[in-house]
Amino acid sequence: MAEAVFDPAAQPAAEPTPIPLRELLPWVVFGGLLLLLALYFVGAEEGATSLVPGMYVHEFVHDGRHLLGFPCH
Repeated sequence: MAEAVFDPAAQPAAEPTPIPLRELLPWVVFGGLLLLLALYFVGAEEGATSLVPGMYVHEFVHDGRHLLGFPCH
């Protein structure tokens, strides 16, 4: 008897399923808000606009500030 051999070429190609925009939009908005929050903490969390007392956040994102070109000294 002959054994059945798996032939991937004989299988139908898998088609990608598009994601509807109404399902994708909330995730895009959520990601955008997270990016804006991160940009605030890296770029403006210091001095008069500070939400967190002390210099903890400033020191945590200090190198990121220099990498992105924000002045801090």
